[in-house]
Amino acid sequence: MILIADSGSTKTDWCVAEKGMTVKRVTTQGINPYHQDEATMGRIVFGELMPQIEGIVPEKVAFYGSGCREEKIPIIRKILSDAFECVGKEIEVNGDLLGAARALCGNEEGIACILGTGSNSCLYDGDGIVSNISPLGYILGDEGSGAVIGKNVLNEMLKNDALADVRDDFFSLSRMTIGDIIERVYRQPQANRFLASLAPFIGKHKDNGIIHRVLIDCFCDFFRKNVCRYGRADLSVGFVGSIAWYFQNELIEASKEADVTVGMILKSPIERLVEYHK
Repeated sequence: MILIADSGSTKTDWCVAEKGMTVKRVTTQGINPYHQDEATMGRIVFGELMPQIEGIVPEKVAFYGSGCREEKIPIIRKILSDAFECVGKEIEVNGDLLGAARALCGNEEGIACILGTGSNSCLYDGDGIVSNISPLGYILGDEGSGAVIGKNVLNEMLKNDALADVRDDFFSLSRMTIGDIIERVYRQPQANRFLASLAPFIGKHKDNGIIHRVLIDCFCDFFRKNVCRYGRADLSVGFVGSIAWYFQNELIEASKEADVTVGMILKSPIERLVEYHK
């Protein structure tokens, strides 16, 4: 029996599996060692996860998470070792990008991408990540991410009178003013999450010609500045993440403009990771 985790900053999906079959799935708060200390992450594991899987003793734990850089991995491994004493030597902790690559490509070569609040990509050789173009965050990069799409749509909506109806709808639904938006973006923390949170509203208006073009341009930027720079036009490109999932028609349209072949698109990698670890 194995316990697999796919963790972001907002939530963690946990899946108990045996022989490639899901036994139980639960959700907790997100675990990100880049933003949380050991005590906070420990409270999530012991206070939220353990009560939901009481009586289940996995033989192995495979944890994939955002913020799991090399220097942070021992912290996550220690917390999981304390929780599952019997599997101390069978705890694997990796970044979310490797999780995406394993889910999308298995043991085959490919290009794997994440499009969520942020964005990321890698060239994967069937065993590990061999190249990664730094996403650089939503100010300098993160093309195609929820944060950058939110920023670009907001810019167009607030400046372009052709989107007056969309703007009025936004102000009516959000009960925000331009001053509130400026406050939220420039003076409060986690502006990237606020910008990405606009995705459902953008989805509501994605058939508007102007907003549609913003989406296509954002995804074309992602292909041009990230995927195409791996120089492997022979490989298909797979995606995980809510932005890729909910805007997959626009993503595929942009891929044709960029002359890129899109393969699998997954909302979450967890079920495919169950298959990978069977």
